[in-house]
Amino acid sequence: MDNKRGQLTIFIIIAVIFIGAIILFFVFKEKIIIEEIPPALAPVYTSFLACLEEDVSTGIDFLGFQAGYIDVPEFEPGSLYMPFSNQLDFLGNPIPYWYYVSGNNIQKEQIPSKQEMEEQLAKFVEDKINLCRFDSYYDEGFEIMMGEPEATVSIEEENVKVSLNMNFEISKEEESAVVSNHDVIVNSKFGKLYGAAREIYNYEQQTLFLENYAVDTLRIYAPVDGVELSCSPKTWTADDIFGKLEEAIQSNTLALKVKGGSYSLKSKEDKYFIVDAPVDSELDVRFINSQNWPTVFDVSPSEGNILMASPVGNQPGLGIMGFCYVPYHFVYNLGYPVLIQIYYGDEIFQFPMAVVVKGNKPREALDVSAVDIELPELCRYKNTLIQVNTYDTRLNPIEADISYECFGTKCNIGRTYLTKPLEENFPQCVNGYIIASSEGFEDTKYLYSTVESGVADIILDNLYELEVNLKLDGKNYTGQAMINFVSDGSSRTVVYPEQNKINLTEGQYEIQTQIFRNSSLKIAETTKEQCVDVPQSGIGGIFGLTKEKCFDITIPEQIISNVLAGGGRENYYMLESELYNSNIIEINANSLPLPKTIEQLQDNYLLFEDNGLDINFK
Repeated sequence: MDNKRGQLTIFIIIAVIFIGAIILFFVFKEKIIIEEIPPALAPVYTSFLACLEEDVSTGIDFLGFQAGYIDVPEFEPGSLYMPFSNQLDFLGNPIPYWYYVSGNNIQKEQIPSKQEMEEQLAKFVEDKINLCRFDSYYDEGFEIMMGEPEATVSIEEENVKVSLNMNFEISKEEESAVVSNHDVIVNSKFGKLYGAAREIYNYEQQTLFLENYAVDTLRIYAPVDGVELSCSPKTWTADDIFGKLEEAIQSNTLALKVKGGSYSLKSKEDKYFIVDAPVDSELDVRFINSQNWPTVFDVSPSEGNILMASPVGNQPGLGIMGFCYVPYHFVYNLGYPVLIQIYYGDEIFQFPMAVVVKGNKPREALDVSAVDIELPELCRYKNTLIQVNTYDTRLNPIEADISYECFGTKCNIGRTYLTKPLEENFPQCVNGYIIASSEGFEDTKYLYSTVESGVADIILDNLYELEVNLKLDGKNYTGQAMINFVSDGSSRTVVYPEQNKINLTEGQYEIQTQIFRNSSLKIAETTKEQCVDVPQSGIGGIFGLTKEKCFDITIPEQIISNVLAGGGRENYYMLESELYNSNIIEINANSLPLPKTIEQLQDNYLLFEDNGLDINFK
């Protein structure tokens, strides 16, 4: 009896071991690797590893070209006021900005971390590995099976390591093999390129070197501050200024080089374009800007497309000055993208940044971890639902960009469409303005309180383009003139004859025409005594005592080449029917005596006030 029990115990133990072995086989089946692949099957596995390495290299190229992203972030559009989206369109491909300003004026960053790039590359390999082609081997009778892939990636400075866990089964006739773990190492400087990109980005956020170059370019190629000796107004065209700035920005951006890269100084001027960023000397850096990329350009004060500075010294009562001068000061807001490329041989890593200048000064430096700043307090709390409908003067629906202004703060809201009004939440405000802007129409400010939900119907006036035909004493005039169309809340200026087109809407205008002629009016050099009170020296100065000190001011000789010699002003109400049915607005002005002294020049300004104009439409 004891022998039978002992035999039974042995059988039970053997059965348990056998069952356990079967369980362990299935549990660790994927871990069982045939270390040596039969020679007949080796070419198939070699092709598989080559395909895996190619997928890794392709993924690295995507990461480098798309600022560290394979799957780019969801598209975020810009706005009329800030046209940057969160992606730069480069050769038809979206490249995510590392720093940009959103459509509602929020500074944002989207910089991928090393871990995020490794995860995206691993997913890319997992998605692509099953697309490897083995058609020629299938034709030779091979059978190939692939399991579910699971990849891990490690990005180093000199290479990228990929470990793929996936059953890869090969068989032909009587031979077969299964390989589960596949490791490849791709020689790539991607990690070093990415590190250099982070260094340049941090250097820009700390020093704002791109913005400082932008300010220098602005002051060289655009009128910012200055004084000129002249008795006639100085005018500039915003489009011309912007065109010159675009060309200068593109050229100067391309000239930038990073210290340590492969460059050579040909002149002292070249040194100006060297950026002292901490980048390895074996890497090269390129900065790119294009005039075709979205750009922000705004200048004030301006009258439409015209920047104008008026002279001082030719007004009645200022003859004692003995000279005229034109002071000017313009404030610019400027924004444009710069694409930064770091490359080593054929490898490249690139990322774009928005360069922003506000009020002639660089934007404030952004902490590299900061996001969502500079949004006005009013715009953060939009909680009143308003429906906005926009129409032309014939009550046809039109598309328009909508913003809301309350006590000097403006918030971007959205856009109306031909088939759908705008229904959005507005910030609460009493007696704020809904502003509607649409191409071909006058911008309209509509007084509206947003303390309660409601509907706003806004009618925009059509803009009509007319050719300006100027006459002097009934004859066509082709010399220099300045024509102002001043209406309630707006002003438009034509610098004639360089400009001869004007966009007008129905309404009351004061039309002012100033005609200038060549002159050789000379104002002789004068010396005047100027006296001021200055603190006394010694004990008297301590107690605030002063004494008069006089000195001479010499005003140099001045030749006035352009003088007011005709023109006048006229109040005129323009009907929409006149604008709609006409192509030309004809302005007839009377001449004034050609002045020979500064006093006669001032007399002309008095006569100008009394002169009228004849206005005709054709």
